[in-house]
Amino acid sequence: MNDIFRILSHKVANATGRAQAFIIALSLIAIWGLTGPYFNYSDTWQLVINTTTTIVTFLMVFLIQNTQNRDAKATQLKLDELLRSIRGARNDMIDLEDLSDNDLEALHLQFQKLHERYAKEALRRKMIKEEKEKNKQTPKAF
Repeated sequence: MNDIFRILSHKVANATGRAQAFIIALSLIAIWGLTGPYFNYSDTWQLVINTTTTIVTFLMVFLIQNTQNRDAKATQLKLDELLRSIRGARNDMIDLEDLSDNDLEALHLQFQKLHERYAKEALRRKMIKEEKEKNKQTPKAF
């Protein structure tokens, strides 16, 4: 059952994510809108589009969520493998998705501080480089 759902959700997500699917959906809505005068904009006419879109949306939520969950898990596994294989990488970063929100926030703050430190260092190096370039261009007086 899981394999059938996985295959179906993958195919549906791929099919509905294409431009052709959007054009088909837009065409169906246009046809529905154009038939309004024929049906005198009746309650049944409105119920058709409301019911159809509700059912499609309800089902698509589950299919898309399944696809996103699989993609996220695959991405995490790939990142975990990269971390595991790189010498000097912090292996405690593997499986971060299992941490609590507070632990993730603490780690986020840690990386913000690292980023600020590296940004300051990069700016300092840039200024030194620019100063050296400026000194090379300035002719020296004798």
